[in-house]
Amino acid sequence: MERLQGRTMGTTWSVTLVRPDTVDPQALAAGIQRQLDAVVAQMSTWEADSDLSRFNRAPAGTWQPLPAEFYAVLEHALALARDTDGAYDPTVGPLVELWGFGPVRRDREPPPAEAIAAARARVGWQQVRLDPERRSAWQPGGVYVDLSSIAKGFGVDQVARHLDAAGVSDYLVEVGGELRGRGRRPDGQPWQVAIERPGAAAGAVGRLDEVERVLSLDDRAVATSGDYRHAFEDDGAIYSHHIDPRSGRPVPHRIASVTVAARQAVDADPLGTTMMVLGPEEGMAYAVAHDVAVLFILRTDAGFEERMSPAFATLLGTGTKTP
Repeated sequence: MERLQGRTMGTTWSVTLVRPDTVDPQALAAGIQRQLDAVVAQMSTWEADSDLSRFNRAPAGTWQPLPAEFYAVLEHALALARDTDGAYDPTVGPLVELWGFGPVRRDREPPPAEAIAAARARVGWQQVRLDPERRSAWQPGGVYVDLSSIAKGFGVDQVARHLDAAGVSDYLVEVGGELRGRGRRPDGQPWQVAIERPGAAAGAVGRLDEVERVLSLDDRAVATSGDYRHAFEDDGAIYSHHIDPRSGRPVPHRIASVTVAARQAVDADPLGTTMMVLGPEEGMAYAVAHDVAVLFILRTDAGFEERMSPAFATLLGTGTKTP
């Protein structure tokens, strides 16, 4: 079993794999890096010359041709926005910027109501139209698409596709905490990943008391969203980076973290954000109706409380809960 690693999207990537003798590890690592670099070049709001940044700066009332991958991810994001009535919305960028969680550095403090109203006027997934024949997107003017909640998941899937094409059939891909596993470890067991308990130290979970669940990834991806890493405090109130596009404000409910498992990371990634925005009741109703495997960890006066969908409970047939 070997491990390849590198940096991307302001974080790290790693691939743990059983490498066939015919596969050169250096060439494989270089190929993985190229896949992730391509995602950044197309979909990063942090890169001024990315295809996404150019779309966001495009003149009002223009059709903008997009690379195939960018177009596919935007189409996927808009479909989820439509399906959730805007609880998930890839045009949330102006609000992310306003609250200080975007690439432009600014003081993190609650903005005035009039600024929130102005930003909300620029938000709305319905404003972006797609032309599949020309593979183009309509920039009506002032729309700022932010794909941070889905591009990383797409990157994980791109790495998996690259490994498949290279003849690697047993691997665990990780990009910034989002994972996808296929095949088996050398001992014949499925890849197992730890779902961290909210408040655990950043980075790899190193102690059992930092583990909430252990999940087996058998040709499956998993993504966890939490409110305890990217947040700020002001006058005793905590504001997380999960912005509700419908209100223009960080989500106010008591979800500490959400873990979503799906066949592809491009699904698990944005669904985690969606569940954070919908909240435990509406989110669980959506999960049950759409057969989404989701684990909520809620804050209560008595400590953390778990709620999981039937689909997630099914996945735990080979999982464990820590004492």
